[in-house]
Amino acid sequence: MKSQEKFCRYLKYCYFCSMIFYFSCTGNTKWAAQEVSRATGEKLYNITDMLEGEPPRLKPDESIGICFPVHAWRPPLLVRRFARELGTRLQGAPSHYLWALCTAGDDIGETIDILQHDLACGGLHAHSTFSLLMPETYVGLPFMDVDTLSREREKKATASNDLSTYITSILNREHGVTRLHLSHWPRVNSRFLGGAFYRWLINDKPFRCDTHHCIGCGLCAKVCPVGNIAIDENSHPQWAHNNRCLTCFACYHHCPQHAIEWGKRTQKKGQYFFGKNKP
Repeated sequence: MKSQEKFCRYLKYCYFCSMIFYFSCTGNTKWAAQEVSRATGEKLYNITDMLEGEPPRLKPDESIGICFPVHAWRPPLLVRRFARELGTRLQGAPSHYLWALCTAGDDIGETIDILQHDLACGGLHAHSTFSLLMPETYVGLPFMDVDTLSREREKKATASNDLSTYITSILNREHGVTRLHLSHWPRVNSRFLGGAFYRWLINDKPFRCDTHHCIGCGLCAKVCPVGNIAIDENSHPQWAHNNRCLTCFACYHHCPQHAIEWGKRTQKKGQYFFGKNKP
């Protein structure tokens, strides 16, 4: 009986085939995308690779998923560019079912509205949209830090339960589902505060490396999602200052020696990436 049920699920996943495009910095979104992929058999594509390379060929009955983190109550600039180009680069995409999922440490503001506007540039529209509250990663302001370990575990447990529900909607290709974490002031957060973030706080100039603590492992360069870090002749990181940095703090969070700081604002603050604090 169990083998028959497993075979039926296999047939369903083959029929409801899909491709998932994801972008992740500290692993929260990657975890979510991988969970959907494992549950549905859908193939994963990293958005950073898709922007420069040839897009995959869309099959007749294939659906499209987009997973990304929220940055300053908006989609990251790299994701916005991808969304604007997707409809024209992926042949036949406007006629396919499309869903979107974002991860955030708190509310998401107008993130999905902005994404829908960008998708519309290529004739696309997300038929259902979801968000997950995940452990906090932004540490660039004095009053912002990573979550406590208990809060981190609580968020992960809730996100896992929420994601199971979302996966059912994705498998059934449901339209009009909006499971989003919104605040009372989405416009203020996304337009006013988000604008201030992008104007003054999204840059790599404050990043510094304490060479006395750096062990030259190069992990910071490996985890940078936009390739903004090079390793110099002394095995220390150098930021490119080429306007590609998203200030996602992946380099800061992954440094095993806490040798990377963003000015003085990250001193004595915690670090987090998905999998750092395993149960």
